[in-house]
Amino acid sequence: MNDCLFCKIAAGQIPSTKVYEDDDVLAFRDIAPQAPVHVLVIPKKHVSGWYDAKDESDALLGKLMRTAAAVAKMEGVVESGFRVVSNCGADAQQTVKHLHLHVLGGRAMAGEMA
Repeated sequence: MNDCLFCKIAAGQIPSTKVYEDDDVLAFRDIAPQAPVHVLVIPKKHVSGWYDAKDESDALLGKLMRTAAAVAKMEGVVESGFRVVSNCGADAQQTVKHLHLHVLGGRAMAGEMA
């Protein structure tokens, strides 16, 4: 998508602080972190949200989750614990209409969702 912020980041048109990248996914630091560790994991291919994922996206969706776990390990929060959050739609406060996971850790989490 031409006007998608995360597509532009994935294409390298907008700089980011990359944590992990391969052919399918990109993980980068959130510019407004809600925890000491706050990394976004996105598919490079544009998918608006979970509701837009098709059957052929199953492998990619699994890879997103595995990448979130790998990022938590790279960031050193596996032992202490981490949260993986995905906001879907306006009421969930999804501000960028590109499927993404938030990997949060490095502090005790309260009941709030990031």
